[in-house]
Amino acid sequence: MDSLPLSALQHWLFCPRQCALIHVERLWEENRLTAEGRVLHERADEGLPESREGMRVLRSVHVASERLGVHGVADVVEMRGGVPFPVEYKRGRPKAHRADEVQLCAQAICLEEMTGLDVPEGALFYGARRRRQAVAFDADLRGLTERVAAEARAAMAQGALPPPVYEAGRCEACSLHGLCRPQSPRAATGWLARRLARAGVPE
Repeated sequence: MDSLPLSALQHWLFCPRQCALIHVERLWEENRLTAEGRVLHERADEGLPESREGMRVLRSVHVASERLGVHGVADVVEMRGGVPFPVEYKRGRPKAHRADEVQLCAQAICLEEMTGLDVPEGALFYGARRRRQAVAFDADLRGLTERVAAEARAAMAQGALPPPVYEAGRCEACSLHGLCRPQSPRAATGWLARRLARAGVPE
């Protein structure tokens, strides 16, 4: 776990258990919401770099930060006067939590580390609204991003699966609901038994 995918930060802040299921257990199931998100990202990633309105538009930009210990792909990076402006595409609407902002801020930190330039802002494009939401990478957001990255990397390195915490609005929309079984008290016990069996530890 020397480096985590950028998406792990979004997953961790949204739900630590979901993050561990995806990035430790390597489990994934798709539902309508994740399929719509995947298609939106594929459309954003399509096409060659282009120039328009005085800026260079780059797509599917591979980024990484040694300091944060993350890597991934930025959907779109607009070079505005030589300054990177990352744009992350999301299928739904703005959320009450800051998971999307943290993922975008991590992209900015990656770009700063790679280019040596300050990246003061970016944008989130929400498919449900069909418009951008500007995001300023201020000290509070940068601090939150660094804390989330450290927490997620430490947890993933330990290989621990956080216990289920059921919240109807969050859990019922999650594609991993059937694998997570957040309303089952035996979920954590079953996971531990599987981990021990894989390690060859007798019961």
